[in-house]
Amino acid sequence: MAFDPKYIRNFSIVAHIDHGKSTLADQLLLQSGAISQREFREQLLDDMDLERERGITIKARAVAINYVLDGRNYELNLIDTPGHVDFHYEVSRSLAACEGAILLVDATQGVQAQTVANAYLAVGNDLTIVPALNKIDMQAARPDEIKEEIMTTLGIDPSEVLSVSGKTGAGVPDLFRAIIERVPPPSGDPSKPLRALIFDSKFSDFQGVVVYVRVVDGVLKVGQKIRLMAEGTDFEVIGLGRFRPREIACDELGVGQVGYVVANIKKLSDVRVGDTVTQVPNPATESLPGYQEPVQVVFCGLFPASHNQFDDLRTALQKLALNDSSFTFEPETSDALGFGFRCGFLGMLHMEIVQQRLERESNLALVQTAPNVTYEILTKKGETLHISNPTRIPDPGEIEEFREPIAKINFILPTDAIGAIMQLCEDRRGTYIKTEYLSSARAILTYELPLAEMIYDLYDKLKSATRGYGTMDYELIGFHADDLCRLDILVAGQKVDALSIVVHRAHADRRGRKLVKKLRAEIDRHQFEVAIQAAIGSRVVARETISALRKNVTAKCYGGDISRKRKLLEKQKEGKKRMKQVGNVEISQEAFLSVLDDSED
Repeated sequence: MAFDPKYIRNFSIVAHIDHGKSTLADQLLLQSGAISQREFREQLLDDMDLERERGITIKARAVAINYVLDGRNYELNLIDTPGHVDFHYEVSRSLAACEGAILLVDATQGVQAQTVANAYLAVGNDLTIVPALNKIDMQAARPDEIKEEIMTTLGIDPSEVLSVSGKTGAGVPDLFRAIIERVPPPSGDPSKPLRALIFDSKFSDFQGVVVYVRVVDGVLKVGQKIRLMAEGTDFEVIGLGRFRPREIACDELGVGQVGYVVANIKKLSDVRVGDTVTQVPNPATESLPGYQEPVQVVFCGLFPASHNQFDDLRTALQKLALNDSSFTFEPETSDALGFGFRCGFLGMLHMEIVQQRLERESNLALVQTAPNVTYEILTKKGETLHISNPTRIPDPGEIEEFREPIAKINFILPTDAIGAIMQLCEDRRGTYIKTEYLSSARAILTYELPLAEMIYDLYDKLKSATRGYGTMDYELIGFHADDLCRLDILVAGQKVDALSIVVHRAHADRRGRKLVKKLRAEIDRHQFEVAIQAAIGSRVVARETISALRKNVTAKCYGGDISRKRKLLEKQKEGKKRMKQVGNVEISQEAFLSVLDDSED
């Protein structure tokens, strides 16, 4: 029998990274009796090795909790979400399956960039916000001051803000009561045809594709025939279950409930996150709104270290794309690296996580090319091209306008660091927008910056300049034309397509000189002389030479005629020339990654 929707509450926890979402989720599970004290451990819902090592949430997790309040049994479906800006898409997917959100703010750090972004995201989804201050047990907590900040930035009444501690469990019963009293129950109709939203999925070697759903209308039962509306494919439900937090099988899911569906779905391409599940016969006529497609902002090539692993890499990417639909991939070939894939990511951390998951979960050795962003090019024929691979940029004579993506960035930082961050943005061709003061000690600084100048190390430089207190959040606002060009790298006269980058023409000579110096340090010496050049079109802007490894052929000639030594050296030189004609230069993974490092050393 499905649970009465009146007593169901669906909510997620949103906050800035490291503000204690997963720790609070652990306390909610413990105090509701979903887990025993013996089963309790930190970051219980973060079950991926990478999440536990880094102490961050990467994947959103769903769990059903039963809680008794005033003698009435309520079912609370909690979806724990990531806090890092790169996993913004995971948060938006989770919020689409909820009616409410706990907005968590660290009582020691206050409102941060992702706090503001996630609050606006929740309001945009028409969710009821339950604001809460976490870490009130810490000595550095400043609850009154932070409540004022919440009112200044988000317009939330300080009297509505709850005080909790995810570590000690203080204030958690009040939080449960606020969720039940403030968050509205699901508004679906159990008598209508089935409509369930797919908010996530995973691949199991034994069950095929397992789909995570939130039921909006109707009832989902074992043995029922279902249809995935986007693809129009039909399946039979062979298993249903809930997350408590382990997977527990059940016979049906009613309105407002969250669970998983096993339906013998064998092909990865049949499932799309955001799709609607309906029944057969008598299907729903209108699908659910789903999600906006995520916009990939960083692209790089992933190539197998050994060529016979290409098929393994393709399979691993397909499985990972099912579990993380926010990255894309398509086959590409490189003269330097052979067959591989061009992959798109939501940010640099997302790229790093995907690469590590591929290497760990699928046991692959990968070579990664330098990341870059998508450019928009207007050709003289009037065509508009979107290019994510620098090697596909047409010749300069065919380009009418070369446009780069621009991001609007909000920095939240101490007021004494404003000058340093403004200088950092000016050096990266930023445009100043405004400064707003949260208090006498903290401010929001807004800039517009080219995305390419931001993705590599702006976050690290921000942390250094603000002694760790600065945070940032960004959104893409469009494309802007500028004087850009492609900088090619030639090694021993051969263009290495995987090292090509796009730079502003005014900075091309400096970047070229810096790049060839770095590559000279990274590429090993060979038996022949190797020239490394940076070129824009046919114009070489920088050159470094790696001298040949030389055997001391004159070691046995002690004393005697100098012409004998000269003859031996000339003979060696002739041999080096012949070797150069057939020689192949080996380039290490570190050399490909040195393109990223824009530091001055």
